[in-house]
Amino acid sequence: MRMVDIIHKKREGIELSEQEIQYFIEGYTEGSIPDYQVSALLMAVYYKGMSETETAILTKAMVESGETIDLSPIKGHKVDKHSTGGVGDKTTFIVGPLVASVGVPVAKMSGRGLGHTGGTLDKLESIPGFSIEITKEKFIKQVNEKKLAVAGQTGNLAPADKKLYALRDVTATVDSIPLIAGSIMSKKLASGADSIVLDVKTGTGAFMKTIEDSESLAREMVNIGNNLGRQTIAVISDMNQPLGYEVGNANEVREAVEVLQGKNISDLRNLALELAAHMTILAEVFDSYEEAISTLEKNLDNGKAFEVFKTFVEAQGGDVSVIEDLSKLPTSPYYFEIKAESEGYVSAIDAEAIGVAAMYLGAGRATKEDVINHGVGISLKKKIGDPVSIGETLVVLNSETEVPQDSINKVKEAYEITNKPVEKKTLIYKVIK
Repeated sequence: MRMVDIIHKKREGIELSEQEIQYFIEGYTEGSIPDYQVSALLMAVYYKGMSETETAILTKAMVESGETIDLSPIKGHKVDKHSTGGVGDKTTFIVGPLVASVGVPVAKMSGRGLGHTGGTLDKLESIPGFSIEITKEKFIKQVNEKKLAVAGQTGNLAPADKKLYALRDVTATVDSIPLIAGSIMSKKLASGADSIVLDVKTGTGAFMKTIEDSESLAREMVNIGNNLGRQTIAVISDMNQPLGYEVGNANEVREAVEVLQGKNISDLRNLALELAAHMTILAEVFDSYEEAISTLEKNLDNGKAFEVFKTFVEAQGGDVSVIEDLSKLPTSPYYFEIKAESEGYVSAIDAEAIGVAAMYLGAGRATKEDVINHGVGISLKKKIGDPVSIGETLVVLNSETEVPQDSINKVKEAYEITNKPVEKKTLIYKVIK
């Protein structure tokens, strides 16, 4: 078998066989196939696409390129949640305890943030003492006993995907739906869950900017999961403005805990309930969506989910007193208020611009080597549809030193105000089963 023949076949739009896809993935992972040939194949895939079968085979080959996590020692039906990335997305901190509160084990492998989206691990590390580096034995023991654990992804999970992504990044082939879907699902499938719920973001702060592209990606990932024996559901949710009101590491932990304590931050609460409901239905705890939502709402309102979160934090070395007294979470000394320069209604907020502004403050990374500042962030005071008066505060920026002008400019660019009333944004567009 020759790589040049595989490139030629895909260039002509012909479906690749399982043997050809495995040959290319195995050869590239071990280093026997050079970058320039894989680059040519990636560009052919970019233009010609891949069938549902090809994408499933590609994903399976990437899963098998490294180690997989065996969660069989964990009792019960393991369900994972994955978000395609957004701004202010702290649902894991609510969804995990909610799902665990009805007895479903949540064994979650998460990553760090890069660019305008935040990382779950970075946010958790804003809790003093919290450790994401736990052994496999402790991880399994914790999920069996506490029903919830979150840890960093192992370095050898889907190594073929890591090599391919680095190459896609420098060959302008990142935004290919089969390649995106395969990349995301290879890591999820290697992580060992029985079922997967995907939160596919759409809008200005999402990787996919249109509902059509988001739905295509969602369907591709659901097909991959189901073709490879994992029940998979995708929820397409809005990212045309940040989720909730807080952006930044400690800021987002604080807001998530407030929801667990009963505060009604409607978009954050409702999306967390939606995702948790689908996870518990896949785990066969509830027979209907209505029953799932009803029980989960009770566990949110009666403090049961909050108690699970505290137990989880303590189990991973975190200081629980910080969760009970949120004023102890890291903050920074400098504040800057951005005020409305006209009267009317907020008509748009560019979520990506808000995420970039937070990154400039130090809440995120431009490169993998950048150091995160857990105490800086952005607090939105107005969201789409809200009325504003001249001089009213739109956003508060919190910084370690004087607030950088780049952050101020980005936030100002992000907001649009119109003189006509504006409808609130739809939160959940579609559920793909």
